Amino acid sequence: MNHIRSQILVCAGTGCTSSSSPAIIAAFQKELEAQKLTEEVKIVQTGCFGLCAMGPVVLVYPEGAFYTHVKADDVKEIVSEHIVKGRIVRRLLHKEGQDAGQTTSLSDTQFYKRQTRIALRNCGVINPESIDEYIGTGGYEALGRALTQQTPQEIIDKVLASGLRGRGGAGFPTGRKWQMTHDAVSPDGVKFVCCNADEGDPGAFMDRSVLEGDPHAVVEAMTIAGYAIGAHQGYIYVRAEYPIAIKRLQIAIDQAREYGILGENIFNSGFNFNLELRLGAGAFVCGEETALMTSIEGKRGEPHPRPPFPANKGLFQRPTLLNNVETYANITWILNEGPEKYAAIGTPKSAGTKVFALGGKITNTGLVEIPMGTPLRTIIEDIGGGCPNGKKFKAAQTGGPSGGCIPASLIDTPMDFDSLGSIGSMIGSGGLIVMDEDNCMVDIAKFFLEFIIDESCGKCSPCRIGTKRLYELLTKITEGEGTMEDLDTIEELCLHLKSSALCGLGQTAPNPVLSTLRYFRDEYIAHVVDKRCPAGVCKKLIHYTIDPAKCKGCTLCARNCPTKAITGAVKAPHTIEQEKCIKCGACMASCRFDAISKH
Repeated sequence: MNHIRSQILVCAGTGCTSSSSPAIIAAFQKELEAQKLTEEVKIVQTGCFGLCAMGPVVLVYPEGAFYTHVKADDVKEIVSEHIVKGRIVRRLLHKEGQDAGQTTSLSDTQFYKRQTRIALRNCGVINPESIDEYIGTGGYEALGRALTQQTPQEIIDKVLASGLRGRGGAGFPTGRKWQMTHDAVSPDGVKFVCCNADEGDPGAFMDRSVLEGDPHAVVEAMTIAGYAIGAHQGYIYVRAEYPIAIKRLQIAIDQAREYGILGENIFNSGFNFNLELRLGAGAFVCGEETALMTSIEGKRGEPHPRPPFPANKGLFQRPTLLNNVETYANITWILNEGPEKYAAIGTPKSAGTKVFALGGKITNTGLVEIPMGTPLRTIIEDIGGGCPNGKKFKAAQTGGPSGGCIPASLIDTPMDFDSLGSIGSMIGSGGLIVMDEDNCMVDIAKFFLEFIIDESCGKCSPCRIGTKRLYELLTKITEGEGTMEDLDTIEELCLHLKSSALCGLGQTAPNPVLSTLRYFRDEYIAHVVDKRCPAGVCKKLIHYTIDPAKCKGCTLCARNCPTKAITGAVKAPHTIEQEKCIKCGACMASCRFDAISKH
């Protein structure tokens, strides 16, 4: 047996893969072969470590050195210095704060210190394409105990006791959903287990990262769920835009079948269960449970009224259990560690942890898993490192197009289901987009509404027509043509849409509009009354002017203006013809004397 003295972990998630981590892995393999170290040093491709802004990421154990922004050209130095000579390459270490260059361990970073990783426990730790590594972390122990030592009701009772709520957005108690599907009567005894991996919120990549970094956790949890509710067939509905997740899921399913963990008579228990993938074409509406099941059936992905709920009549008109990826990722931890331990994390009504995809105007873009109830401030300032370039935090959008904007004045709001709901926002699936002083909140509301219009299935008229009318009103305001009466019309239309749309997509579409109106009404009024965009984003409300006292007449701005809107003699102050100006900002970008301002 070969004894491995060092392990080189390289992130092979989507983010680092797009930054050429496969080339880094190939370079390590080549260099280790050249140094005749392949028997002593193991290269492990892992899922996402979480610090996506620092990729490509490489960890070297046993020292735990945490290298960031690694390039293929750096590999030779890492091998010769660190692996051969035992000297950590400090220039490649993750740099943080005043101790820049001194952080050698991932766990030492501010990004990780406030996190509690349950759903992400194996991401960045194991090779997601190896069932043996998953088993080495305790994988499939929960399934083995469930099938050989526990009844379905005992398993459901544990999930109930944990307090786990669905992580797909609605926050419905997971144990109650399992109980309802268990109790439902099927005309022919057939039931189904489904996984919603159709993650489509702008800026959201929580589920994708779990599937890429720990696919066996979902396979194991769905098999346990099948046993608990009495189902023998499961489907994972994953969007086709996730090729790495699809590949690793299929590898995990094939490996589980080879090991006898999927298929017939699992663990000699007499229980049979099979899993299949179903690929979605990228329709956001298929994240809604009834639309998702309709799509699996091979029909157009459109929602339909509830009741009946899927627990009673879902896929192929049979009782169906549907949870999202993150919800399933918590199940085996709960069964292995105990529901009481899980319930002790978070808050009484929002137990456990939540994974957020932290993006936008934030220093540490990436995946964050924190106990429910953690203040937003902790995520933004301590974990996320605040807004870059000294900009002020302005708002955070949670819940994607279905959520709301949290203003800076509410930065200490606890991140849990009830607290966010009370201020007009929601956790949603876990997208968290940070905005700074340069963002226009009217434009942000318009952006999310435009997304909803594109993704609406068009089945119901409130969503099909109402969202377009809302978008037209917001466009009118951002172009300086809005009136105060338009603001009243917008609010009235939002309330009608929330109460009459068929599914959750339409019912929650007004949330970004209502929350920005509630907390940033002054910006709306500035657009309407003053015909001014305070953030300088809305083009038709922007004016570029040249300060004659600062202008040197170098003509650089005039030469860069695409519409020839700038005139003036050499070495004389220039002026901008506002009728010709298209607000592109090329003049301001090219001016060397800070003579051009935007207002």
